[in-house]
Amino acid sequence: MEKLLTEIRGCKVCKAHLPLEPRPIISGSIKSKIILVSQAPGRKAHVENRAWDDHSGKKLREWLGVDEEVFYNPDNFAVLPMGFCYPGKGKTGDLPPRKECAPLWHSKVWKQFENVRLILLIGKYSQDQYLGKMSKKNLTENVMNYTDFLPQYFPVPHPSPVNHFWRRKNPWFEGEVVGELQELIAQTLK
Repeated sequence: MEKLLTEIRGCKVCKAHLPLEPRPIISGSIKSKIILVSQAPGRKAHVENRAWDDHSGKKLREWLGVDEEVFYNPDNFAVLPMGFCYPGKGKTGDLPPRKECAPLWHSKVWKQFENVRLILLIGKYSQDQYLGKMSKKNLTENVMNYTDFLPQYFPVPHPSPVNHFWRRKNPWFEGEVVGELQELIAQTLK
């Protein structure tokens, strides 16, 4: 696994399309229990070279009911974004993940895992990729019907502060679904 992660971290396939130098961010171990499939690292993650070390990460850990020590243990959580490098800024947040990463690397990474018990699909990009024809008509319906995708997948919205309107409009998520998610995470990490 370490050899593959080192190879991915050295990837420069989409260098010409990035606003900053490539800095692929991925983590995990063959023992990872929960795989976090998200969109792409933000600018802060790029600078710090550490995924989820921002407001989005704080909110995600809150939803999962775990602290940083548990979260950053690669035997617990692997970070497998749809795009490994910061894609740049768009009008309403970061640009979509680069399309090269998932087809190039995901299948190779999945072959390394030996202990996956749950795959968290964070945001619409990962849900579109992994739910395929099972996907409902939009992110809200995927999240609302999360039990349809268990025991393998658990779809959640992206925890970005940019999504605060979605969370306000859908209070049932943090009021009901987050508690179920925390319970499942606790069971999975035992």
